[in-house]
Amino acid sequence: MNHPVLVEVLRGARVESRHRGAVAIVDANGATVHAVGDVAMPVFPRSAIKALQALPLVESGAADRFGLADEELALACASHSGEEGHVAGVVRMLGKAGLDASALACGAHWPINQAAAFALAKTGQPSALYNNCSGKHAGFLCLACAMGVDHDGYWRPDHPVQNTVRGVLEDLTGTALGPEQCAVDGCSVPTWAIPLRALAHAFAKFGTGRGLPRGRADAAGRLRAACTAKPWHVAGTGRFCTDIMKLLGKRVFVKTGAEGLFCGALPEQGLGIAIKCDDGAGRASEAVMASIVARFLPLDDAERAALTRFMRPTLRNWNGFEVGALRVTEAL
Repeated sequence: MNHPVLVEVLRGARVESRHRGAVAIVDANGATVHAVGDVAMPVFPRSAIKALQALPLVESGAADRFGLADEELALACASHSGEEGHVAGVVRMLGKAGLDASALACGAHWPINQAAAFALAKTGQPSALYNNCSGKHAGFLCLACAMGVDHDGYWRPDHPVQNTVRGVLEDLTGTALGPEQCAVDGCSVPTWAIPLRALAHAFAKFGTGRGLPRGRADAAGRLRAACTAKPWHVAGTGRFCTDIMKLLGKRVFVKTGAEGLFCGALPEQGLGIAIKCDDGAGRASEAVMASIVARFLPLDDAERAALTRFMRPTLRNWNGFEVGALRVTEAL
């Protein structure tokens, strides 16, 4: 399917580039509220579903067993920037389970945050602690320890931890996830191809608790509360997810994923959101998400004005001159 253009990139007054994609907005009962493009298309949600992957950590009792605080639960849902507080939080999580960084199987990369990367470069090399997924992996390791299973290989599709996570994803999305849907994520855990509409429905349930067993609904509420109370731990300084949840608090949950995938929930409206930009552009999916939030969430004038910079971000060159902007199209 040739998806519609969701975002146009302007240089001066002319359109220079276009981002195509699909959007699904679904309520907790499974009714489609709004759809653009092919929302039955299976996509790899990547990091956008970290909060769903963290549900077993809470509903199993592992989070309570190890005394995980809101900051640590937010890190379990995070694609963090590798700043000092992020790394320290992951170290705490591992320590509470009697582990250290050597247990992490996510691989190492430089911090996403430029200042943190420069600071680290003066003293050494990045370890797996700086990987944006290290909080999620620390959560998986805590779950393995609480389950009483060997944490070695916790990232493999056939490990009890990943089997548990897969079962949660199947339940929330209503999608059978077999080997043909499985691929390897950037941090080496399984990522599953799931229809965009099913992802939106999953986040509607995550945002409201409706249609979930009591323990899972409570776990979803606890994770949402942790992320909206500690949004810096979900992403980091100057990051979209952090800034949106800092601005709007518990009224919104948003989470980015790689390759232009974005998911979110508007709990008070009972809506789940899933976005996929065909070309993998995160800048486009952020503008789309901000526009959806502005459309469906009641906002005061100050909040709406603050959201404008995300809905129509200004483009500047290396001298700081304004050279263009992004704008969301009428396709939404």
